[in-house]
Amino acid sequence: MREKLKSVLSVNDFRRKVINVTMISLIVISSLIAIFPLMSVFVFVFQKGFSTLSLNFFTSLPAPVGEMGGGMAQSLLGSAMLIGLASLIGVPWGIASGIYITEYGHGKSAWFLRFSNDLLMGIPSIVVGLFTYSFIVAPMKGFSLLAGSIALGIIMIPIVSRSTEEILKTVPQHIREAGLALGISRYRVILNIILRGSWGGILTGVILSVARISGETAPLLFTSFNNQYWSGSLTQPISSLPVQIYTYAISPFEDWQKQAWAGALVLILFIFTINVTVRFIFRKNK
Repeated sequence: MREKLKSVLSVNDFRRKVINVTMISLIVISSLIAIFPLMSVFVFVFQKGFSTLSLNFFTSLPAPVGEMGGGMAQSLLGSAMLIGLASLIGVPWGIASGIYITEYGHGKSAWFLRFSNDLLMGIPSIVVGLFTYSFIVAPMKGFSLLAGSIALGIIMIPIVSRSTEEILKTVPQHIREAGLALGISRYRVILNIILRGSWGGILTGVILSVARISGETAPLLFTSFNNQYWSGSLTQPISSLPVQIYTYAISPFEDWQKQAWAGALVLILFIFTINVTVRFIFRKNK
């Protein structure tokens, strides 16, 4: 009887080991399949664009048609200005929205605001571009840095709002009650205790929203459009890296197409750096 019991246990143990190894193998294969498209894009863009990267690419304006060389300096500066101004518009609005939903809105108003953010997050960016074109570009009778920044700021708002809301939800309720019990006003509890302790998570959401708008092309085609020269005016068209990549990629000139690949590589490396930074901040904050 004892020998028979040992034999049954041995068979069951072997079966469990086989199932365990099989499942681990399937998980590893699935993970590699999921990573493969990302690594393929990285390798392909690196092979296509790295040879064109040079100091001239980062410091020069585009060369005239028919001439070799040139760079995308005005596009890099334009993207930085668009992202900076869009952040000034979208980040305060998004953080305020997240604070209201978490700290003040507990009824229909909070539900409606949260629902609106979810809808806005799902709207295609080209629709945001068309909306901004109708309300900013058409009345001003021209493409502009201001219109592009407003379009990107609108895209940032729901991302920052939802991330702020989720981070503030993790703050225990007794911390708020302890602050109020000490006689501190509610807005000071939010500013000096809750937000100060949650800045890492909120900053993570802000950086993710910056990564999202960095690669947006469609809304900029309807708002800031493009410019082959330096521009810093709020009311003038301005170049951006995604639009310049698009313009060069569809051109018939081989040199411009090479520069489009170089621009795509710079854009991917920028977004990759942002995501690594987010992971570092989140890990440190955790």
